[in-house]
Amino acid sequence: MAGGRTAGIDQGAARSDREVALLAVELVDVAVARDGRTVWSDATVGIERGEFVAVLGPNAAGKSTLIDLLLGLLRPSAGTVSVLGAPPGSHGNKIGYVPQRHAFDETTRIRGVDIVRLGLDGTRFGLPLPWRDRHGAKVQEAIELVDAAEYARRPIGECSGGEQQRLLIARALIGSPELLLLDEPLDSLDLPNQSSVSALVDRIRREREMTVLLVAHDVNPLLPYVDRVIYVAGGRVLAGPPEQVITNETLTALYQTPIEVLRTSDGRLVVVGLPEAPAHHTDRHAHP
Repeated sequence: MAGGRTAGIDQGAARSDREVALLAVELVDVAVARDGRTVWSDATVGIERGEFVAVLGPNAAGKSTLIDLLLGLLRPSAGTVSVLGAPPGSHGNKIGYVPQRHAFDETTRIRGVDIVRLGLDGTRFGLPLPWRDRHGAKVQEAIELVDAAEYARRPIGECSGGEQQRLLIARALIGSPELLLLDEPLDSLDLPNQSSVSALVDRIRREREMTVLLVAHDVNPLLPYVDRVIYVAGGRVLAGPPEQVITNETLTALYQTPIEVLRTSDGRLVVVGLPEAPAHHTDRHAHP
């Protein structure tokens, strides 16, 4: 469901009260601006509860702006936004958030378990006193949920990029959220870790019956799991199943320049002709 006039995309027709109740996120005719400049406009998007949604698009198109909007950190300049049936910013721990990751220096001595505990405490590091660590079981449950028990007590700087990302996801999950927002969690990970983290998020989403919005530059690690794609580009926001959004016709209309979508022999998608480098949808960073 999407804003704009692109053929083949559900334009967000009027919904019944029951349909609205099933939505985790709804944007109706939304525009957002930063520093007086409109980032995107005319966005009408509906995300059903329990869906796995990839948010795609070029750098600086406004993908993280969408996350800020849903967190209530940014107000729309036009239109209405509903998150879990209420205005953004009014949900407490119903929303889990994994911000863009900056790799921890290898000398960082804070333990992974303390990073996870911040999901409850917000600020307190260090070894908890037994009578103060009332939430120890919750911390351990979150760590086990992301399969991080083996390294959670190491200094975070000694953990690999994929291990660090799992611990940050555990931190976001500790409050048992209904909606999980992840801003570029696959960035700077090698391809095996991208696939592993994607599969992990999908497994947790199904086990916990959560809704997931994951911002990414490459849809390929997510293709086996996503129900819907939100594509942000050219001041517009389009949404729908991947096979409807990531097409020659839709992306050509969105970018206002000829775009070709190719499928490789192993099923990966490559988008050719994007009006910015890199040309491939799959290669924002060189992977180590």
